[in-house]
Amino acid sequence: MTPDKELLTHHPAPPQDFKGVGDGFYARPRQFATNLLATFPAFGPPSVIVIGEPKNTSSKTSTPWLITLMHEHFHQLQNAQPGYFQAVQDLGLSRGDTMGMWMLNYPFPYEKPEVAHSFANLRDLLLSAVNEPDKGKVANLAKQYVQERKKFFAQLSSDDKKYFNFQLWQEGIARYTQIKAAEAAAQYQPTAEYTALFDFEPFTTYAAKARTETLHELKQADLREWKRTVVYSFGAAEGLLLDRLNPKWKDEYFKHPLSMDSFFEN
Repeated sequence: MTPDKELLTHHPAPPQDFKGVGDGFYARPRQFATNLLATFPAFGPPSVIVIGEPKNTSSKTSTPWLITLMHEHFHQLQNAQPGYFQAVQDLGLSRGDTMGMWMLNYPFPYEKPEVAHSFANLRDLLLSAVNEPDKGKVANLAKQYVQERKKFFAQLSSDDKKYFNFQLWQEGIARYTQIKAAEAAAQYQPTAEYTALFDFEPFTTYAAKARTETLHELKQADLREWKRTVVYSFGAAEGLLLDRLNPKWKDEYFKHPLSMDSFFEN
């Protein structure tokens, strides 16, 4: 989205109000907010990325914006899995909401003291396991983490457990993918056109801090205050821990949709 129009590209069937403007792009007067950075089936499946210019989004500059775009592309991949939308509906969490806003507004007991306290303990154990430099100690820390993880989820209702697990699977692993994309991009040589951008930041520079920034975010995460947004850093850190325990875990990711429980059973 620009201030006055929306540009659509790589869509199999552009809606009629989008008119061709060349180079594979279609345009219409702007309808969405210019600060959006989201992925959803705006015109019905397939899901599209709805994103404003870097300066108007939380990314602010081009390199973080581009890496965040990889996060959104991963959402497209999630949404494109056979049976995804039906599986989400079958969670039974929408409570009559047909617009999908329940994914943001579900009444999870964020402020319940025992839930918040348990989450804080779990967060600290996760950080300890991810940051432990001694490979020999990681297994023991991971074992403690898995035990506490089961305790945390055991105190939740069935619906609350499904919701939190869904958010970790969807948003947490999308943030994990964002980190991994940033680190992979460190080996990429950008085009001359990209390096000429006024807000250019080298991929090597951004890659060096992508993981650290998420772990620092998690260290400060307060379930009562941050509510749903804790799932981004927390779920990403779970992915980073799984990398240390079983580097091939990603091969099973889409075989166990909407929950990360199976990866922590053993």
